[in-house]
Amino acid sequence: MRRKTGLHLLLLALIVLGIGATSVGAQEKISIVHYFSDVLGKEAIGKIFTAFNETHPGYEAVDNSAGHEDFKTQILVTIAGDNPPDVFSYWAGARTQFVVDAGRLMSLADFWEENDLDAIIPEGVKAAAIYNDDIYLIPMNAHLTGFWYNTKVMADAGITKMPETWDEFKEACVTLKEAGVHPISLGSMNRWPAQYWFDYTVSYTAGAEYRQKLMAGEAKYTDPEVVTAMEAWKELTDLGCFAPDSNAYDWTEAADMVANGTAAMNLMGTWISGYLNGLGLEPGVDYDFFPFPVINPDVPRVTHGTVDGWVVPENAKNPEGAKALLLHFVSKESQELWAVGQGALAASTAVDPGIYSPVMAKAAEHLASVMFLGGYDLSTTPPMAEGGLDMFAMFMNDPSGYQEYLEIAQEVADDVFGG
Repeated sequence: MRRKTGLHLLLLALIVLGIGATSVGAQEKISIVHYFSDVLGKEAIGKIFTAFNETHPGYEAVDNSAGHEDFKTQILVTIAGDNPPDVFSYWAGARTQFVVDAGRLMSLADFWEENDLDAIIPEGVKAAAIYNDDIYLIPMNAHLTGFWYNTKVMADAGITKMPETWDEFKEACVTLKEAGVHPISLGSMNRWPAQYWFDYTVSYTAGAEYRQKLMAGEAKYTDPEVVTAMEAWKELTDLGCFAPDSNAYDWTEAADMVANGTAAMNLMGTWISGYLNGLGLEPGVDYDFFPFPVINPDVPRVTHGTVDGWVVPENAKNPEGAKALLLHFVSKESQELWAVGQGALAASTAVDPGIYSPVMAKAAEHLASVMFLGGYDLSTTPPMAEGGLDMFAMFMNDPSGYQEYLEIAQEVADDVFGG
């Protein structure tokens, strides 16, 4: 009994002195939640965390990944509580704006200035970090969307010059069908891969300015401009350009169809490059890239994509540890590891351009030549994004009902933005 009492007194003394589990020399844990949990990002992000822990003995980065789709709702619930992570990954654009406006994120303007991030983050990427004239997000990478195609399938069908106009694109689809190949694979099981078809058809018929008004609720889904865009998309479904049952497959299964030659091409973000590389395909030899074709030559070209970044909750328990990790994320070593491992374009200009494959270099060159706009679900509010993604899935299930789907989407917009 005396021995037990002595132990209790010792523990009490350690607590009073501030020693014990958080004693001098003990590691401070940094809680991270992220959505890089799939086959593409898991290995690379794990290596980055391991390198951080090895080079920062006073800290321990605790990796908590979540499924990409589950993350979208789970993180909002988590940060609304009293025990948020110290750092979490997030998509730049309307989703970050939503959380900033809710007062849930910490300003990182001082961190940005103290570490002179202007020296390595280009203006176009920095724009994704700024909300309400303040900095809240540290960019990790940029992705753009375009067509990724099987070079042998195209060549076997006699297509040696990639289409640059809408008419050329439709002609290529017909040629591929006649060759016995599905022209386009689309894995819209989780809805979001279909959004890029809406992004480009709206931006390339009505223009980027109109598209941004639509995202902000300042235009209507029932407008003639949106109807025209949906009709352009429907032209392709009427021609039988898409492999059947798009909603039955996820994006990786659609990418597999391009890899194995069942389909010729896939409209997807640059992360597909990392996936195809992982299947053993050689960039520039087995697969290549071309931008979305011009529909209306009077409308300036844009590219749609994603900037992934890291944010710190306003009430993070370990903000200093979080900032140490953020600095590690933008280091040259982490940026190069991530760009190669995930199939991304680095956020930092400090990386060696030689890390990019010929295909990714081509994508980077295109990105530098056009205006960059976020993808649909990153450009409008999360509630509206859900309504729009539902519309795209309905369209791929039965394109003939697109007028009705637009009316349903506008009902959602009226609820979200006020009709």
